[in-house]
Amino acid sequence: MSTELAAVAKAMVAPGKGILAADESTGTANKRFAPLNIPQTEDMRRAYRDMLFTLPDFGTFFSGVILYDETIRQQGLQSTSFVQVLQGAHSFPGIKLDTGAHPLALANDNEKITEGLDGLAARVDEYVKMGAKFAKWRAVITIDERNGLPSDDCLHANAHALARYAAICQAGGLVPIVEPEVISDGDLATQSMETSFAVHERALLAVFEELAIANVRLEDMVLKPSMVVPGQKSGRSAPVRDVAEATVTVLMRRVPAAVAGIAFLSGGQSDEDATAHLNEINKVAAERNVPWPLTFSYGRALQHAALNIWKGDAANVTAAQAAMHHRAKMNSLAAQGKWSPDLENEKELALSR
Repeated sequence: MSTELAAVAKAMVAPGKGILAADESTGTANKRFAPLNIPQTEDMRRAYRDMLFTLPDFGTFFSGVILYDETIRQQGLQSTSFVQVLQGAHSFPGIKLDTGAHPLALANDNEKITEGLDGLAARVDEYVKMGAKFAKWRAVITIDERNGLPSDDCLHANAHALARYAAICQAGGLVPIVEPEVISDGDLATQSMETSFAVHERALLAVFEELAIANVRLEDMVLKPSMVVPGQKSGRSAPVRDVAEATVTVLMRRVPAAVAGIAFLSGGQSDEDATAHLNEINKVAAERNVPWPLTFSYGRALQHAALNIWKGDAANVTAAQAAMHHRAKMNSLAAQGKWSPDLENEKELALSR
């Protein structure tokens, strides 16, 4: 089993390939549809995912897709299951396994614990039978410097949950994506780069301590961290190089070399910022000879342009897919340190096809 999982984990972070995060809950998907006047129905969510997954050359850019429970059970518009659509594109189907972040007992109101461990082994077994090859679990780490957050309680409770989830996945035949997200775009996101760095270091230390205790095989997992950026409500910005240097430094300090790979989340960054940061991170990583491949696992930063073009209209699918193709290609290049701002000019050509 370990050999098989290690092969999947390695393929998930293959050169130039990333992971599409399409695991928005029904509520989140509907919130993104509402401003565009897209009907908030299962059929429209299905049509939207179909537009994403039937992208030409999909497997060139995406090694896998994180699906939501609704989506992994659905068929595409051509009456083929989405699992089979992805398999046909040589992309692994994955599944979101957590059931969301909820208030952490006896803690500050702003601290959350991610739930979903009860009955998890049975759910893993069900999803494996559906064709899933990997899974995702997201922990939410909020910074509030005024109130001393995150607390040790929050960090260790979430790290323990991530480790238990990862162990259950590996025992059941799924590669776990371990996602400790330090929030940079929330209401309390006023942190400096220095504070962001310190919290990332604390979070990663706690996570890998718990993974070790749970006997999780690092070769059979993928880490999905946030980047070290200042809070979006801090009024401060950081040069792309500074973000890359800080992010690579904290990873080298706290992430063991045995981890199969690292796929960053975008964390509310703009499309191009997420690409620029990933590109510079890979340049710094090459200079420092880091031991893991560094790629992307973006949601909004990949889908935003396509969704705003599609708007629920089948007549817009080709143009929306052109925008998606461009963004996927830019991130594929960034994952290899080969992107430059000049390449963004290809966007106009892509949208005119």
